[in-house]
Amino acid sequence: MSRISIDRVRGSALESASAGIVRWGFVAVTVLLIGFFAITEPNFRTVDNMFGMLKFIAPTAIAGLGVMLAMTVGGIDLSVGASAGFAVSIAAWTMVVGNQVGGVAIGVVLAGGALIGALNALLIVVARIPDLLATLTTMFVIVGLKLLIVDGKSISSQMTLSDGSTAPGRFTTDFLWLDRGSIGPVPVPVLIFVALTALLWFVLERTKWGRALYAVGANAEAARLAGIRVQVYRTAAYIGCGLLASVAGLLLAARIGQGDVSAGNSLLLDAMAVSLVGVSVLGMGRPNAWGTALGAVLIAVMVTGFTMIGLPYYAQDFGKGIVLLVALLFSFTFSRKRTVVVAGSMTN
Repeated sequence: MSRISIDRVRGSALESASAGIVRWGFVAVTVLLIGFFAITEPNFRTVDNMFGMLKFIAPTAIAGLGVMLAMTVGGIDLSVGASAGFAVSIAAWTMVVGNQVGGVAIGVVLAGGALIGALNALLIVVARIPDLLATLTTMFVIVGLKLLIVDGKSISSQMTLSDGSTAPGRFTTDFLWLDRGSIGPVPVPVLIFVALTALLWFVLERTKWGRALYAVGANAEAARLAGIRVQVYRTAAYIGCGLLASVAGLLLAARIGQGDVSAGNSLLLDAMAVSLVGVSVLGMGRPNAWGTALGAVLIAVMVTGFTMIGLPYYAQDFGKGIVLLVALLFSFTFSRKRTVVVAGSMTN
């Protein structure tokens, strides 16, 4: 065999190995971490712990799916954490102060999430404000509005209101079921998380709506020339993001059992992390639902595993940073697909 042929074979083998690392590297890291913690910590491999991890990460994962949806149209949404926190306060206010049942609170929260998404879309699509600036502004508005509505206080049953009376309502059992209920052995938050992931996967990968969303994200002008109503799809993506953030807030509210004014404060960074990790999973090189879900699972495995082996909390943030760094290396350095994120816009 000539020297040129040998070099070609070696080059082809290296390309195949590189493609394999990009496609399966993140999955392999997740499996190896699960295996490591399962061997070193017997309690880690129990079924209850596995469902507990998924239940713990469900609000973050759902908020991450929202960020992922905004990314499909080349945007970003920095208001997801604030929206989830707003949902917690609104749900608590509706039930505790407004003395309404859980179903009413859920309806109010979902309507609020859709309105926040519509506001973001109005600022970005109509007012033509860059998405980073628009959603950053919305984030501050929502945080301030939440504090104004609840007078800067957490809402809990039997609390004393500003007029001296006692709050008449409480968190209802049907609402708390969102976090504490289960169907068979599977907790409700896990079912909601998996159902939303599957729904978004189906919409994005199997419908013309999904193809249009990706087309808008890849090249909005080309999509417009192809007859796609770019503004409609961008609006739908931001409204969907707002709704998903409100669902995350509902799960948080049901978990906490009160209207904690600080709820959702840390959700933004984690949601951003899992959505960015999702871009690199399986070498997709674009936002995708199952990749985002896997990113959330990986972070849950790390947090749970680190806690069980006794690492301090700051090591968990370090671990998340390393995972995100690896994900970005897979997306931008090792992958042959060029994925570019500039000021909130993403193109392949």
